[in-house]
Amino acid sequence: MRILSGIQPSGALHLGNYFGMMRPAIELQEKGEAFYFIADYHSMTSLFDAAQRRKNTLDVALDFLACGLDPKKSVFFRQSDRPEHTELAWILSTLTPMSLLEKCHSYKDKSAKGVPVNHGLFAYPVLMAADILLYDANIVPVGRDQKQHVEVTRDIAIKFNEHYGQTFVIPEPKIREEVAVVPGTDGQKMSKSYGNTIEIFGDEKAIRKKIMGIKMDSRMPEEPKPDADKNLAIQLLRLVAPPAVAADYESRLRAGGLGYGDLKKALFEHYWNYFAEARKKRVELVANPDYVNGVLAAGATKAGALAQTVLKRARKASGLE
Repeated sequence: MRILSGIQPSGALHLGNYFGMMRPAIELQEKGEAFYFIADYHSMTSLFDAAQRRKNTLDVALDFLACGLDPKKSVFFRQSDRPEHTELAWILSTLTPMSLLEKCHSYKDKSAKGVPVNHGLFAYPVLMAADILLYDANIVPVGRDQKQHVEVTRDIAIKFNEHYGQTFVIPEPKIREEVAVVPGTDGQKMSKSYGNTIEIFGDEKAIRKKIMGIKMDSRMPEEPKPDADKNLAIQLLRLVAPPAVAADYESRLRAGGLGYGDLKKALFEHYWNYFAEARKKRVELVANPDYVNGVLAAGATKAGALAQTVLKRARKASGLE
Protein backbone atom coordinates (compact mmCIF):
# COMPACT_ATOMS: atom_id res chain seq x y z
CA MET A 1 0.00 0.00 0.00
CA ARG A 2 1.37 3.40 -0.96
CA ILE A 3 0.21 6.48 0.95
CA LEU A 4 0.59 10.09 -0.13
CA SER A 5 -0.31 13.45 1.35
CA GLY A 6 0.90 17.03 1.29
CA ILE A 7 0.59 20.11 3.45
CA GLN A 8 0.84 23.77 2.46
CA PRO A 9 3.45 26.12 3.94
CA SER A 10 0.99 29.00 3.95
CA GLY A 11 1.37 29.86 7.65
CA ALA A 12 1.83 28.38 11.11
CA LEU A 13 0.42 24.85 11.33
CA HIS A 14 -2.57 24.45 13.63
CA LEU A 15 -4.79 21.84 15.26
CA GLY A 16 -6.82 21.46 12.07
CA ASN A 17 -3.66 20.56 10.13
CA TYR A 18 -2.48 18.21 12.86
CA PHE A 19 -5.65 16.21 13.47
CA GLY A 20 -6.95 16.39 9.90
CA MET A 21 -3.76 15.40 8.10
CA MET A 22 -0.54 15.21 10.13
CA ARG A 23 -1.44 12.67 12.81
CA PRO A 24 -3.20 10.31 10.39
CA ALA A 25 -0.17 10.55 8.08
CA ILE A 26 2.26 9.81 10.92
CA GLU A 27 0.20 6.79 11.97
CA LEU A 28 0.02 5.51 8.39
CA GLN A 29 3.81 5.56 7.94
CA GLU A 30 3.76 2.37 10.03
CA LYS A 31 1.35 0.65 7.65
CA GLY A 32 2.67 1.22 4.15
CA GLU A 33 5.07 3.05 1.86
CA ALA A 34 4.48 6.71 2.72
CA PHE A 35 5.24 9.80 0.60
CA TYR A 36 4.67 13.17 2.31
CA PHE A 37 5.52 16.53 0.79
CA ILE A 38 5.50 20.23 1.61
CA ALA A 39 3.17 21.75 -0.98
CA ASP A 40 5.03 24.98 -1.70
CA TYR A 41 3.66 25.20 -5.27
CA HIS A 42 0.15 25.18 -3.80
CA SER A 43 1.02 27.96 -1.35
CA MET A 44 1.59 30.28 -4.29
CA THR A 45 -2.17 30.67 -4.79
CA SER A 46 -2.47 32.69 -1.58
CA LEU A 47 1.01 33.62 -0.33
CA PHE A 48 3.00 36.13 -2.38
CA ASP A 49 5.99 36.86 -0.13
CA ALA A 50 9.02 34.80 -1.24
CA ALA A 51 10.92 35.15 2.05
CA GLN A 52 7.85 34.15 4.02
CA ARG A 53 7.37 31.06 1.82
CA ARG A 54 10.96 29.97 2.50
CA LYS A 55 10.46 30.44 6.25
CA ASN A 56 7.09 28.69 6.24
CA THR A 57 8.53 25.74 4.29
CA LEU A 58 11.27 25.24 6.86
CA ASP A 59 8.74 25.62 9.68
CA VAL A 60 6.52 22.92 8.19
CA ALA A 61 9.51 20.58 7.96
CA LEU A 62 10.39 21.31 11.60
CA ASP A 63 6.78 20.90 12.75
CA PHE A 64 6.19 17.62 10.94
CA LEU A 65 9.45 16.06 12.11
CA ALA A 66 8.83 17.29 15.68
CA CYS A 67 5.36 15.73 15.68
CA GLY A 68 6.69 12.30 14.78
CA LEU A 69 7.26 11.96 11.06
CA ASP A 70 10.13 9.49 10.67
CA PRO A 71 12.28 9.95 7.51
CA LYS A 72 13.40 6.32 7.90
CA LYS A 73 9.81 5.17 7.49
CA SER A 74 8.55 7.70 4.95
CA VAL A 75 9.72 9.84 2.02
CA PHE A 76 9.52 13.50 3.06
CA PHE A 77 10.28 16.18 0.48
CA ARG A 78 9.58 19.64 -0.88
CA GLN A 79 7.10 19.62 -3.78
CA SER A 80 9.03 22.19 -5.84
CA ASP A 81 12.13 19.95 -5.76
CA ARG A 82 10.24 17.64 -8.12
CA PRO A 83 9.27 19.54 -11.32
CA GLU A 84 7.39 16.44 -12.50
CA HIS A 85 4.42 17.74 -10.48
CA THR A 86 3.88 20.76 -12.71
CA GLU A 87 4.47 18.91 -15.97
CA LEU A 88 1.95 16.22 -15.09
CA ALA A 89 -0.50 18.91 -13.94
CA TRP A 90 -0.41 20.41 -17.46
CA ILE A 91 -0.94 17.03 -19.08
CA LEU A 92 -3.91 16.33 -16.82
CA SER A 93 -5.38 19.80 -17.32
CA THR A 94 -5.95 19.10 -21.00
CA LEU A 95 -8.50 16.44 -20.08
CA THR A 96 -10.06 18.23 -17.09
CA PRO A 97 -13.49 19.79 -17.79
CA MET A 98 -13.95 23.39 -16.61
CA SER A 99 -17.28 22.33 -15.13
CA LEU A 100 -15.51 19.88 -12.81
CA LEU A 101 -13.33 22.64 -11.35
CA GLU A 102 -16.20 25.12 -11.11
CA LYS A 103 -17.92 22.76 -8.67
CA CYS A 104 -14.98 22.57 -6.26
CA HIS A 105 -15.95 24.05 -2.90
CA SER A 106 -12.48 25.37 -2.03
CA TYR A 107 -12.59 27.75 -4.98
CA LYS A 108 -16.29 28.56 -4.49
CA ASP A 109 -16.01 29.16 -0.74
CA LYS A 110 -13.01 31.45 -0.98
CA SER A 111 -14.53 33.34 -3.87
CA ALA A 112 -17.76 33.82 -1.92
CA LYS A 113 -15.80 35.14 1.07
CA GLY A 114 -14.09 37.76 -1.09
CA VAL A 115 -10.69 36.05 -1.29
CA PRO A 116 -9.00 37.16 -4.55
CA VAL A 117 -9.31 34.30 -7.04
CA ASN A 118 -6.44 33.51 -9.40
CA HIS A 119 -6.00 30.75 -11.95
CA GLY A 120 -3.85 28.78 -9.53
CA LEU A 121 -6.65 28.67 -6.97
CA PHE A 122 -9.13 27.61 -9.65
CA ALA A 123 -6.80 24.92 -11.03
CA TYR A 124 -5.59 23.79 -7.58
CA PRO A 125 -7.36 20.39 -7.83
CA VAL A 126 -5.48 19.55 -11.06
CA LEU A 127 -2.10 20.10 -9.42
CA MET A 128 -3.35 18.07 -6.45
CA ALA A 129 -4.31 15.29 -8.86
CA ALA A 130 -0.80 15.36 -10.29
CA ASP A 131 0.67 15.22 -6.77
CA ILE A 132 -1.29 12.07 -6.03
CA LEU A 133 -1.11 10.26 -9.35
CA LEU A 134 2.63 10.86 -9.76
CA TYR A 135 3.37 8.37 -6.98
CA ASP A 136 0.82 5.64 -7.78
CA ALA A 137 -0.80 6.38 -4.41
CA ASN A 138 -3.45 3.97 -3.14
CA ILE A 139 -4.41 5.92 0.00
CA VAL A 140 -4.64 9.70 0.52
CA PRO A 141 -5.21 10.76 4.16
CA VAL A 142 -7.16 14.03 4.08
CA GLY A 143 -9.59 16.10 6.12
CA ARG A 144 -13.22 15.97 5.03
CA ASP A 145 -12.80 19.36 3.33
CA GLN A 146 -10.28 17.84 0.90
CA LYS A 147 -12.27 14.69 0.08
CA GLN A 148 -13.82 16.38 -2.96
CA HIS A 149 -10.38 17.05 -4.41
CA VAL A 150 -9.45 13.37 -4.12
CA GLU A 151 -12.70 12.56 -5.92
CA VAL A 152 -11.69 15.03 -8.65
CA THR A 153 -8.34 13.22 -8.85
CA ARG A 154 -10.17 9.94 -9.34
CA ASP A 155 -12.36 11.46 -12.09
CA ILE A 156 -9.34 12.85 -13.94
CA ALA A 157 -7.37 9.60 -13.64
CA ILE A 158 -10.29 7.50 -14.86
CA LYS A 159 -10.82 9.83 -17.82
CA PHE A 160 -7.12 9.71 -18.72
CA ASN A 161 -7.05 5.91 -18.47
CA GLU A 162 -10.15 5.62 -20.64
CA HIS A 163 -8.76 8.01 -23.25
CA TYR A 164 -5.07 7.00 -23.40
CA GLY A 165 -5.05 3.53 -21.87
CA GLN A 166 -4.34 2.22 -18.36
CA THR A 167 -1.79 4.64 -16.91
CA PHE A 168 -2.71 5.75 -13.39
CA VAL A 169 -3.59 4.03 -10.12
CA ILE A 170 -7.01 5.17 -8.84
CA PRO A 171 -6.57 6.48 -5.26
CA GLU A 172 -8.90 6.30 -2.26
CA PRO A 173 -9.30 9.04 0.38
CA LYS A 174 -8.81 8.06 4.03
CA ILE A 175 -10.67 10.29 6.49
CA ARG A 176 -10.69 10.12 10.29
CA GLU A 177 -14.37 10.90 10.69
CA GLU A 178 -14.13 11.86 14.35
CA VAL A 179 -11.73 14.72 13.53
CA ALA A 180 -12.41 15.22 9.85
CA VAL A 181 -13.27 18.88 10.42
CA VAL A 182 -11.64 20.66 13.37
CA PRO A 183 -13.55 23.77 14.48
CA GLY A 184 -11.76 27.10 14.81
CA THR A 185 -12.10 29.59 17.64
CA ASP A 186 -15.14 31.13 15.91
CA GLY A 187 -16.93 27.86 15.21
CA GLN A 188 -16.11 27.77 11.49
CA LYS A 189 -13.66 25.20 10.11
CA MET A 190 -10.22 25.96 11.52
CA SER A 191 -8.33 27.68 8.73
CA LYS A 192 -5.54 30.22 8.34
CA SER A 193 -7.78 31.94 5.79
CA TYR A 194 -10.35 32.66 8.51
CA GLY A 195 -7.88 33.74 11.20
CA ASN A 196 -9.41 31.33 13.74
CA THR A 197 -6.55 28.91 14.35
CA ILE A 198 -4.87 27.45 17.42
CA GLU A 199 -1.26 26.81 16.39
CA ILE A 200 0.53 23.59 17.26
CA PHE A 201 3.66 25.44 18.38
CA GLY A 202 2.19 28.81 19.30
CA ASP A 203 3.49 31.14 21.98
CA GLU A 204 2.11 30.09 25.38
CA LYS A 205 0.69 33.48 26.31
CA ALA A 206 -0.82 34.10 22.87
CA ILE A 207 -2.47 30.68 22.69
CA ARG A 208 -3.86 31.00 26.21
CA LYS A 209 -5.41 34.33 25.17
CA LYS A 210 -6.92 32.75 22.04
CA ILE A 211 -8.44 29.87 23.95
CA MET A 212 -9.77 32.05 26.75
CA GLY A 213 -11.27 34.32 24.08
CA ILE A 214 -13.40 31.55 22.50
CA LYS A 215 -16.93 32.93 22.46
CA MET A 216 -19.61 31.15 24.45
CA ASP A 217 -23.30 31.83 24.98
CA SER A 218 -24.65 33.94 27.86
CA ARG A 219 -25.99 31.11 30.05
CA MET A 220 -24.91 31.17 33.70
CA PRO A 221 -22.56 28.45 35.07
CA GLU A 222 -25.30 26.82 37.16
CA GLU A 223 -27.63 26.41 34.19
CA PRO A 224 -27.72 22.89 32.67
CA LYS A 225 -26.46 22.75 29.05
CA PRO A 226 -28.22 19.84 27.34
CA ASP A 227 -26.35 20.70 24.13
CA ALA A 228 -22.93 20.38 25.81
CA ASP A 229 -21.66 18.08 23.05
CA LYS A 230 -21.93 20.99 20.61
CA ASN A 231 -19.91 23.33 22.81
CA LEU A 232 -16.82 24.52 20.93
CA ALA A 233 -14.43 24.09 23.85
CA ILE A 234 -15.74 20.56 24.47
CA GLN A 235 -15.21 19.66 20.79
CA LEU A 236 -11.59 20.85 20.98
CA LEU A 237 -11.03 19.22 24.38
CA ARG A 238 -11.99 15.84 22.91
CA LEU A 239 -8.97 16.14 20.60
CA VAL A 240 -6.29 16.89 23.19
CA ALA A 241 -7.56 15.31 26.44
CA PRO A 242 -7.99 11.63 27.36
CA PRO A 243 -11.51 10.43 26.46
CA ALA A 244 -12.53 10.02 30.10
CA VAL A 245 -11.45 13.57 30.94
CA ALA A 246 -13.31 15.09 27.98
CA ALA A 247 -16.40 13.03 28.83
CA ASP A 248 -16.28 14.23 32.44
CA TYR A 249 -16.16 17.89 31.45
CA GLU A 250 -18.98 17.36 28.97
CA SER A 251 -21.08 15.67 31.68
CA ARG A 252 -20.40 18.49 34.15
CA LEU A 253 -21.33 21.11 31.57
CA ARG A 254 -24.51 19.24 30.69
CA ALA A 255 -25.55 18.99 34.35
CA GLY A 256 -24.78 22.62 35.20
CA GLY A 257 -22.25 24.05 37.63
CA LEU A 258 -19.21 24.22 35.32
CA GLY A 259 -18.22 27.73 34.31
CA TYR A 260 -17.06 28.43 30.77
CA GLY A 261 -13.88 30.04 32.09
CA ASP A 262 -12.90 26.87 33.96
CA LEU A 263 -13.68 24.79 30.88
CA LYS A 264 -11.43 26.93 28.69
CA LYS A 265 -8.63 26.83 31.27
CA ALA A 266 -8.82 23.02 31.18
CA LEU A 267 -8.73 23.11 27.38
CA PHE A 268 -5.56 25.20 27.40
CA GLU A 269 -3.80 22.96 29.94
CA HIS A 270 -4.58 19.78 28.00
CA TYR A 271 -3.56 21.40 24.70
CA TRP A 272 -0.27 22.56 26.21
CA ASN A 273 0.50 19.14 27.68
CA TYR A 274 -0.51 17.31 24.49
CA PHE A 275 2.29 18.91 22.47
CA ALA A 276 4.92 19.10 25.25
CA GLU A 277 7.20 16.39 23.80
CA ALA A 278 6.84 17.77 20.28
CA ARG A 279 7.86 21.24 21.47
CA LYS A 280 10.99 19.79 23.06
CA LYS A 281 11.92 17.91 19.90
CA ARG A 282 11.32 20.97 17.73
CA VAL A 283 13.85 22.99 19.75
CA GLU A 284 16.42 20.27 19.04
CA LEU A 285 15.63 20.34 15.31
CA VAL A 286 15.90 24.13 15.10
CA ALA A 287 19.45 23.78 16.40
CA ASN A 288 20.28 21.32 13.60
CA PRO A 289 19.16 22.87 10.26
CA ASP A 290 21.61 20.76 8.24
CA TYR A 291 19.80 17.63 9.36
CA VAL A 292 16.40 19.02 8.37
CA ASN A 293 17.61 20.16 4.94
CA GLY A 294 19.32 16.81 4.46
CA VAL A 295 16.06 14.98 5.15
CA LEU A 296 14.25 17.04 2.48
CA ALA A 297 17.04 16.59 -0.07
CA ALA A 298 17.19 12.82 0.46
CA GLY A 299 13.41 12.65 0.23
CA ALA A 300 13.38 14.54 -3.07
CA THR A 301 15.89 12.10 -4.53
CA LYS A 302 13.83 9.08 -3.47
CA ALA A 303 10.60 10.67 -4.71
CA GLY A 304 12.23 11.49 -8.06
CA ALA A 305 12.86 7.86 -8.94
CA LEU A 306 9.14 7.07 -8.84
CA ALA A 307 7.93 10.44 -10.15
CA GLN A 308 10.07 10.16 -13.28
CA THR A 309 8.84 6.63 -13.93
CA VAL A 310 5.16 7.59 -13.70
CA LEU A 311 5.59 10.80 -15.70
CA LYS A 312 7.36 8.87 -18.45
CA ARG A 313 4.43 6.45 -18.50
CA ALA A 314 1.98 9.36 -18.89
CA ARG A 315 4.10 11.07 -21.56
CA LYS A 316 4.34 7.87 -23.58
CA ALA A 317 0.62 7.11 -23.25
CA SER A 318 -0.34 10.62 -24.41
CA GLY A 319 2.05 10.69 -27.35
CA LEU A 320 4.73 13.00 -25.95
CA GLU A 321 7.34 10.27 -26.35
